[in-house]
Amino acid sequence: MSAYCLATYRCFDEKADFHKKATGIAVGLTVGSWTELPEAQKAQMEKHLGKVVSVEVHEPVDGRPQSERYADIQIAYPDVNFSRDIPALLVTVFGKLSMDGKIKLIDLSFSSDFLAGFPGPKFGMQGVRDLLGVHDRPLLMSIFKSVVGYELPALREQFYLQAAGGVDLIKDDEILFENPLTPLEKRIEVCLEAASQASKETGQKLLYAVNLTGPTSKLADQAKKAIRAGANALLFNVLAYGFDVLHELSSDPEIYIPIMAHPAMAGAIYPSPHYGISASVLLGKLMRLAGADLVLFPSPYGSVVMPREENLAIKHVLLTNDLHKDYAYGASDDASLKLAASFPVPSAGIHPGLVPLILRDFGGDVVVNAGGGIHGHPLGTIAGGQAFRQAIDASLQGITLRDYAKTHPELQAAIDTWGIKE
Repeated sequence: MSAYCLATYRCFDEKADFHKKATGIAVGLTVGSWTELPEAQKAQMEKHLGKVVSVEVHEPVDGRPQSERYADIQIAYPDVNFSRDIPALLVTVFGKLSMDGKIKLIDLSFSSDFLAGFPGPKFGMQGVRDLLGVHDRPLLMSIFKSVVGYELPALREQFYLQAAGGVDLIKDDEILFENPLTPLEKRIEVCLEAASQASKETGQKLLYAVNLTGPTSKLADQAKKAIRAGANALLFNVLAYGFDVLHELSSDPEIYIPIMAHPAMAGAIYPSPHYGISASVLLGKLMRLAGADLVLFPSPYGSVVMPREENLAIKHVLLTNDLHKDYAYGASDDASLKLAASFPVPSAGIHPGLVPLILRDFGGDVVVNAGGGIHGHPLGTIAGGQAFRQAIDASLQGITLRDYAKTHPELQAAIDTWGIKE
């Protein structure tokens, strides 16, 4: 049986014949024309022709504000048409089509043949847990509050305060690039010194995701330089560089530390209901396929809000065990094609009072990620980390935050400052 990848589009138009539109997409993005071809040539080109799988038309609902006429269109694209890489697939299914009016790529599924070219996350959720030795609770991550213009001693102090609060991971700011004040190797050296100091006090292991930046052609060398300096995780701005760059980095056997994907630039692509690519594809399926071990995305609770249903869709595709059954279309049933799960990291505006909501929506397999919610704690950064750990402990034990805070002053101070969101 021929192998296909399946794209699902949401197309908005007040008057269009959506069935005709679907046929135009299937033909136009593959063989270019069909009815004009001689019969002999049609037989030759059949294996390259896109196929309309379904067209589901939704008419406007009377009296419902902003109700629009649209159709969800599914097109299957033969794998034989494109090389086994994400850029080729994206250009095929949404290259020029992305400029054809109100149309959004809302889902993308992969054949087993296509998936076979992608090993996926090298560590994944389980591997990150193994590195940290934490298997019975959500992880806690903190972010540098400010790093641009700081010298190494200030950076080290800020790192130590975060680590001493009991966090499991600390990441660079995504706008911290190579600079003379905090160059990569020196930054790793002083931060890991601080991590070691804090570990003696907390008894915890810690991963430091150092920001991987520079010209694309030098990224792999930069990553290996970071590893030689002792780096134990990388932060990477995937959308600025491209999914294929992430794939190359994650597939490199010499880059044997987890890679954390940052969503910078995603806001230019997913939020519109009419244009772009859905968050679950952009920050879910493609990040995992390309090999991200942890994936950051805006939470539905904090300061950069993503709708909850989109968050849960990202969570689903990052954690679903059998990708082949979810994604395959027109391909053999190969149960061996499984990728490691990526850790979901809902982010932005997170404080301890949100922890019960995060665990309700994501369960225990989540990284609670905080910046101002740790550094802005009225009792200091160390207390900020401790308040989050207390909120996690309370939630796992089924104790309300208010009750737990009665004997935990750090959590009480956080609640007094930010409240609890029910």
